[in-house]
Amino acid sequence: MKVSLKQSLMMAALAATVSSASLAAAPSAAPQPPYKPVTDARLANPEPENWLLTKGNYEGWSYSPLNQVTTANVSKLKPVWSSSTGVLSGHEAPAIVNGEYMFVATPHNHVFAYNAKTGKPLWHFQREVPEGIGALHRTNRGVSLYGDKVYVGSVDCVLSALDAKTGKLIWEAEVCNWEQESAYITSAPLVVKGKVLIGPSGGEFGVRGFLKAFDAETGKLVWTRYSVPAPGEKGFETWPKDGKWKDAWKHGGGTMWMPGNYDAKNDVIYWGVGNGGPWMGDQRPGDNLYLASVLALDPATGDIKSHFQYHWNDSWDWAGMNAPTLVEYTKNGKKVTGMISAQRNGRIYWLDRDAKGKISYNKSEPYVTNTVFKSVDKKTGRPTYNMDAKPTTGETHTYCPSLWGGKDWPYEAYNPQTGMLYVPYNDNHCLTLTGIIQPIIPGQWSAGADINKLDLSVKPGFDHIGGIQAWGVDSGKVEWTEKYPTSWNFGSILTTAGGVLFAGGTNDKMFRAYDAKSGKLLWSFPTPSGIISPPSSFSIDGKQYVAVVSGYGVDAQWIQGKMHGLAGWDEKVPEGGSVWVFALGE
Repeated sequence: MKVSLKQSLMMAALAATVSSASLAAAPSAAPQPPYKPVTDARLANPEPENWLLTKGNYEGWSYSPLNQVTTANVSKLKPVWSSSTGVLSGHEAPAIVNGEYMFVATPHNHVFAYNAKTGKPLWHFQREVPEGIGALHRTNRGVSLYGDKVYVGSVDCVLSALDAKTGKLIWEAEVCNWEQESAYITSAPLVVKGKVLIGPSGGEFGVRGFLKAFDAETGKLVWTRYSVPAPGEKGFETWPKDGKWKDAWKHGGGTMWMPGNYDAKNDVIYWGVGNGGPWMGDQRPGDNLYLASVLALDPATGDIKSHFQYHWNDSWDWAGMNAPTLVEYTKNGKKVTGMISAQRNGRIYWLDRDAKGKISYNKSEPYVTNTVFKSVDKKTGRPTYNMDAKPTTGETHTYCPSLWGGKDWPYEAYNPQTGMLYVPYNDNHCLTLTGIIQPIIPGQWSAGADINKLDLSVKPGFDHIGGIQAWGVDSGKVEWTEKYPTSWNFGSILTTAGGVLFAGGTNDKMFRAYDAKSGKLLWSFPTPSGIISPPSSFSIDGKQYVAVVSGYGVDAQWIQGKMHGLAGWDEKVPEGGSVWVFALGE
């Protein structure tokens, strides 16, 4: 899309509406809007006018039931307000809205609160980032709400509870000791029945992944669930002492660094588990449960009810951190309760689940090129491998898709009206790795591959990398595809009852709206930076708004630099965070 002078001036003016004074931590002296406490009932059945959860609802749909903005009028969307965060690097958190309160988390441990209707700053919280922290990503993927509090994890592995009306710190709890454990937090928390659940990142730093639950009122630790079994626990037999690291389970990765989904009716949490550490599977032989898996958990205790592992002995950094979207689909002519997920390994999975949380494999289909899987068992979903595409210590191997997978962390979206799952995907990219032995030292990279030699490549003559695929949940087929010839896609998707799909994710800085049924582009708007945060939608006084946070960085920016050398793309996308809120023009 060609940007007009009028659009450019509007964009610049709106992005500058917040003065530097508004970025100070002092709460506004003016009376604050009323704040409605967030309850278990509201989280289980969120009102259409609010966006209370990272993905909109517990099921993980990234779907808004609002329908004022439709395919017929979305072209009339106009920016209502915009606010600069004053923060660089990748902004990956959605705008969370409760009534007139909007909360946005940013990199480097900031949380901003705005009046959702006017954009007026209400308060700003910042936790100082300690010197020497070895976090690979200093981003943040959002806050959670419960009662009269806002919960946010910080890169230095602390969970903070803030007063929703003032931003005042109420309590903080250590999730991990970043200096000793090398873990750090980028994830949004998830609140379930009065417990705040959060897991850290750090699979490349020798971390044994875990999820912790804290009491929402007091901050007291309730339970801890490790993703890698210890001796005597079920699954430990999948960690034989045959590789380089005889106690590989202690540093085996499996970080649980993205928020899960929750079946409120049956009281079961579904949480994704990340990649293995080190990356080279020959250094930790075995199936390595529960790496690259989805776990069904008891929210009261953290006990594992069941699991499904997407691929065994992960050797590609194909983390399974995104929990599947909870849906119903047709199986043998009948509607069944299940889950669906486009995983990093390049396959989209249909999994059955019962009322007790038992997970079983239904089917899977490739959605991008995978050179690793030779076959997939039709009954179990277990793959066999092309060993020439399996990274190994002392050897060099190339595999596709690269470690960023067919889809990285950005959220897919499900629209119950269209019956489609919308997947932000990347294809035609590969990675070449040489496996090495690296000591496991706190705070130091120990993935078993030189971080300066991640050899990204693209297929000769590629026609696109990024795009959006719309999959029929019942049909199991692609209904439409949008391709981006000169960009990866690092953007989550929002879909609405108005039949509209909203997406960013591209290096041209555009925010787009599509017809969710056909994929037709209906509207686009240029923002100051690229969009890698999830869009959200809310309503105040009967008017529907669409919000998104602009701010490129982290992996998307690193890849942009690589594509400059590989394909001549622009070397860098401008950085700088800003919140954008749109509504229909008069």
